[in-house]
Amino acid sequence: MANRILIVDDAAFMRMMIRDILTKNGYEVVGEAQDGAQAIEKFKELTPDLITMDITMPEMDGIAALKEIRKMDANAKVIMCSAMGQQAMVIDAIQAGAKDFIVKPFQADRVIEAIKKTLG
Repeated sequence: MANRILIVDDAAFMRMMIRDILTKNGYEVVGEAQDGAQAIEKFKELTPDLITMDITMPEMDGIAALKEIRKMDANAKVIMCSAMGQQAMVIDAIQAGAKDFIVKPFQADRVIEAIKKTLG
């Protein structure tokens, strides 16, 4: 059975890029969200195996959403997506329970490596 993944990013183009990488590598994208609040709702609704979560989004950022999701499910697997130069935020995210992070612009092999490692 394919691993079920939720993609969270406020930029439709970034969601499309990640979706393309994942589907080409045999993963099932079960949903997409464009902000942290939507991510929490989709997580409850879809119970994905893994979430890719952008850090910087309007309404609710990725770190706040990560904390809420981890309250609901301490075993939730979340990989943060960050732009270059967001090291402090990446550290916050790892401390909040993120399993890994990938840096934009995405490199397909790095995305897949992070997902394989996180799903174990």
